[in-house]
Amino acid sequence: MVWRRLLVRSDSTIADLHRTLQTIMEWHDVYLHHFLIRGKRYGIARIGTWGFMDWADTVHLEQLNWRLNEKFFYEYNYYDEWQLVIRLEARLPIDSSKHYPRCIGGKRAAPPEDCGGAWRFMELKEHYSPFFILDRFVAILKDPDLDKTRWDYADELRQLLHWLDVDRFDRRHANRRLRELFGKERDTEETANEG
Repeated sequence: MVWRRLLVRSDSTIADLHRTLQTIMEWHDVYLHHFLIRGKRYGIARIGTWGFMDWADTVHLEQLNWRLNEKFFYEYNYYDEWQLVIRLEARLPIDSSKHYPRCIGGKRAAPPEDCGGAWRFMELKEHYSPFFILDRFVAILKDPDLDKTRWDYADELRQLLHWLDVDRFDRRHANRRLRELFGKERDTEETANEG
């Protein structure tokens, strides 16, 4: 199971939550998505999406009056049908010394967003077993023309390294990416409010 535990501010919008999820899953926001909260869809309007009653960038999480342990869904990439279950575990006071959103836990790297869905991801994970990866590394290293063809192997080596590291999640890296994204947005908002 791939999971993440996040701290988000209650004044964040649903659109902020979408960007947070994209960032911690290391996806690229190239596919359609929506949240399903209490039977109502929320999302960012794009060509090909359903109409939304409320815009995701105007609805703040605190407006939804969450109950503890309440669940809702985030669906991304309608072809691969990534479905994330999100659950509110606790309400905590904001620590002004911390940056939000913040990832405080997680397990396993997220599947590539366009790998074919959950079942296809499991098939790929089984195919790219450590033994298969080791065999490919050995075959590449034994190539008599390796000095001439090493660039031909670059994409394959990147792919093999990804699958070798697929069970590892780097929380610090995720938080750096969140700070980069939301730190810039907050700086822009503060500058706009000052002007």
